Amino acid sequence: MTRTARAVVFGNHDVGVRCLQVLLAAAVEVPLVVTHHDEPHESDVFASLAGTARAHGLNVVFPENANEPAFIQRVSALAPDFIFSFYYRQLLGPALLQSASRGALNMHGSMLPKYRGRAPVNWTVVRGETSTGATLHYMTEKADDGDVVDQQAVPILPDDTAFDVFRKVTVAAEIVLWRSIPGLIAGTAPRKPQDRAAMSYFGRRRPEDGKIDWSADAKTIHDLVRGVAPPYPGAYAIVRGRKLRVLRTMREPERTSRFSRAALYVENGCCYIECAGGGVLRVIESDVDGEPVAPVALAATFGIDSVLQLQPEGVEEGTT
Repeated sequence: MTRTARAVVFGNHDVGVRCLQVLLAAAVEVPLVVTHHDEPHESDVFASLAGTARAHGLNVVFPENANEPAFIQRVSALAPDFIFSFYYRQLLGPALLQSASRGALNMHGSMLPKYRGRAPVNWTVVRGETSTGATLHYMTEKADDGDVVDQQAVPILPDDTAFDVFRKVTVAAEIVLWRSIPGLIAGTAPRKPQDRAAMSYFGRRRPEDGKIDWSADAKTIHDLVRGVAPPYPGAYAIVRGRKLRVLRTMREPERTSRFSRAALYVENGCCYIECAGGGVLRVIESDVDGEPVAPVALAATFGIDSVLQLQPEGVEEGTT
């Protein structure tokens, strides 16, 4: 197969793997793959770009700082037509971007200009969005700021976790890149400026952002649980000095409120959380201090018979 273009790939995880495979299927020469070392705790969850690249006989490197002059010179010496960033964790600087003669492009996990920044999939779920997607855009000095080449939307279902949505976004990224490659190579790919008025930006999520506020309503808490569910850190509260992680819930819109304040209770073999802001959740999966606990056993785990009343910050007020 005749080479169609040359590209240096910066990437990581599943999106990196799928998009690299698209480039190779389109006969794009990839002289170098730049990625991060695989984390041991992620090996059973995310695909390895380094492993995939090596399986194809490609050169793989793990620079601590891709914007160092010596590394930029190494990339420039390869004379790439394109640079692609597929979920690479580091922002690529102007000198590196300019080393690609036909442009540097990034695959972002949202429908830009919405949800620029870090952890876009998690943020869309936490904020209760019903759709998101993948966007291929040109890179500039500013993160997620360049002209859009193409986008593909995917639905977010009411009980989808962030990882469920991440899988959908990975496929959307593959679709977007596959249909964009011919135009990029031919020089006919569209470039649509982003609408500044529609822009939103979100920063990196931290484990402590998963703390549950029991004063919120059931939908808000359910969306938080979905948005940070494993393999992400999980939604949590401190109850009787122990860390309760609520890992999966379902909304119970037909269930009548029974208490004047937030409460956790067991009934008919199920565990429910009544939310102070309105609505009831059924707990499907949970753990306490890192050990899995069947939801029906949560009350007994905290040493109560049936009901645990919860304060907004996640600490119990009393029991009945």
